[in-house]
Amino acid sequence: MRIAVDAMGGDNAPQAIVEGVLLASKDFPTIEFQLYGKESEIKKYLTNDQSNIKIIHTDEKINSDDEPVRAIRRKKQASMVLAAQAVKNGEADAIFSAGNTGALLAAGLLIVGRIKGIERPGLLSTMPVIGSDTGFDLLDLGANADNKPEHLVQYGILGSFYAQNVRGIKKPRVGLLNNGTEETKGSELTKKTFELLSQEESIHFIGNVEARDILTGVADVVVTDGFTGNAVLKSIEGTALNIVSLLKKSILDSGLKGKIGALLLKDALKNLKDEMDYAKYGGAVLFGLKAPVVKTHGSTGPEAVATTIRQIHTMLESQVVAHLVEKFEPKSQD
Repeated sequence: MRIAVDAMGGDNAPQAIVEGVLLASKDFPTIEFQLYGKESEIKKYLTNDQSNIKIIHTDEKINSDDEPVRAIRRKKQASMVLAAQAVKNGEADAIFSAGNTGALLAAGLLIVGRIKGIERPGLLSTMPVIGSDTGFDLLDLGANADNKPEHLVQYGILGSFYAQNVRGIKKPRVGLLNNGTEETKGSELTKKTFELLSQEESIHFIGNVEARDILTGVADVVVTDGFTGNAVLKSIEGTALNIVSLLKKSILDSGLKGKIGALLLKDALKNLKDEMDYAKYGGAVLFGLKAPVVKTHGSTGPEAVATTIRQIHTMLESQVVAHLVEKFEPKSQD
């Protein structure tokens, strides 16, 4: 297996990226890690000569404020572009980056390419389920702002494929995010999507699910349009951060007794934070392309990088992309 890594993408690059790769290389010594970026900067964080780590030098990188498509087309020697090009050329099997999300989506679509038969690849992330380690897959998280019902049906199939092959769920329950569980609820988009999903025999569709229930494990896969999915994702992130902030403020404002109580609850509070952290499941996958294209959070640390690499390893080992090709690409006629 060969993974192309955009070593210069993210707030803490290249240190967090390189240190994460070093952690993962201990678990996966047979994976070849191709680090694209400034060699002198990358070498600062390599502890010793790693035979399975290869540096491909480039001085150019895509910044967080670059316009995505323009950056991909103009910065031909950027670390992200070269990594994506390696996948297209068959020199690497997957790419991941903590850099500019829009640029990585553009690189995935324009360079790696989508699987024939999939109109709109979706951005998928595994989210936490309260009180469980299983999680659920949510897509689309913003790869496409506008969708047709047919796109959401494909998201249901894509999400089900991912849950089966990568997370090992035999019969994933697929739910449609809506403002009510009744069949008649929702917009014209969700009503038509409900009808089409009900007729899709390749998935286990359980009907509409509400946003307030998705963190309880009501479904293994939740599908929605990209605009709504991105809003839901950011609402979950914001709620988690604000709850932690509110708890800290309450403790600091409650005097000595509160601080003693917080000390006693330290482990429980840490467990709460960890349970709400979806980075423990890996990165967000632009699913429906000819190879795994995975995005980690810009502020990610080494542990999250290593987790993402484990996720990519599972995707490659399970050959989930090959299964998608078999499902969607039209068969050639002899």
